[in-house]
Amino acid sequence: MAILRLSPASCAVVSFPCRPSSQLLPRPPASRSATFVCLAATPKVPLPIASPASLGDDPSKWDPAECDALLRGGEQVASVLQEMLTLMEDMEMDGAFEPVAVELVAQGVIGKRVDEMESGFLMALDYMIQLAQKDADDERKSLLEVIKQTVLDHLTKKCPPHVQVVGLLCQTEKKESRHELLRRVAAGGGVFKNDKGLKCQIPGANLNDIANQADDLLESMESRDVIPDRKLLARLVIVREEARNMMGGGLLDERNDRGLTTLPEAEVNFLSKLVALKPGKALERMIRDVMNGKGEGADNIDQSKADSHSEQEHLTGVSGRGSVSGRKPRPVRPGMFLETVAKVLGGVYASNTSGITAQHLEWVHQTTLKILQDMAF
Repeated sequence: MAILRLSPASCAVVSFPCRPSSQLLPRPPASRSATFVCLAATPKVPLPIASPASLGDDPSKWDPAECDALLRGGEQVASVLQEMLTLMEDMEMDGAFEPVAVELVAQGVIGKRVDEMESGFLMALDYMIQLAQKDADDERKSLLEVIKQTVLDHLTKKCPPHVQVVGLLCQTEKKESRHELLRRVAAGGGVFKNDKGLKCQIPGANLNDIANQADDLLESMESRDVIPDRKLLARLVIVREEARNMMGGGLLDERNDRGLTTLPEAEVNFLSKLVALKPGKALERMIRDVMNGKGEGADNIDQSKADSHSEQEHLTGVSGRGSVSGRKPRPVRPGMFLETVAKVLGGVYASNTSGITAQHLEWVHQTTLKILQDMAF
């Protein structure tokens, strides 16, 4: 049987200290928030301790609908924990089999509940995981993370094949393993062994669908004023580029021409600055800073406040000319910037133009890919 060296999270085993299963229930901290975490009782005032990002840290500004969803999700999390503990009460386990038993019980409990879960279930899980991390309770945090990963695995199986593949690729650190996974997927999928010797079911999917799915997710994330997870963003960029490269047509492949009929202003401005400088460590540092959300790539946190004002700051546009809209352009985004470089480079190749410009653009393209690779994994 072919050996496929992957490390999907679905095959990971979380280590727990050897102790009776009856002690796996999360230990409540001394604060009032413990009532919510373990018993899912509705607190009189939501506490701003490691609250989910969508709610923010100010309880007075929490959306009542999201807060209600969080509470209902918390009740379901507590119910799942209680059922898991009930099933494990009579199980005699030693340290070697305890992690496997926890995962098996989680699979059974989550499997019959996944279709009935509230929209706030994962939000509540994240809330509880953050509280466990704040309390330095590694056992409680690990148990909750097992539940979360089990839920995500069940939800992933309900997604189309190309969406499942994007998720697998984002969890695969080694470049060689991602390429092997893409080859297996393009060949129709199947059952293979990972580097731990465990069998993994890999769906078959179209490479173009995989690239387009990653691109759609990128567009959704980069259209926001603030990017919540730059590591995930970098992984999606890598997945998109590797899927496109494996299609064989390179930069001029017509299947890659699905967007950017007009190049974005911020990315063009930044690229114009780069091509005017000599390749080297200083230029690489500029690209790295922007890819990490600094300088021209900094999140536009105050954009919503600026939009509420009638007057907009007049900024310079491409090559020093006035901005067409007169509005502040969006920050430089990694996925959009890399695609802008690819489009410009493809145009240079198509016009049979060679020399310093093409070499410089190729250097920028490869350097950006390397930086995103370092950010992603």
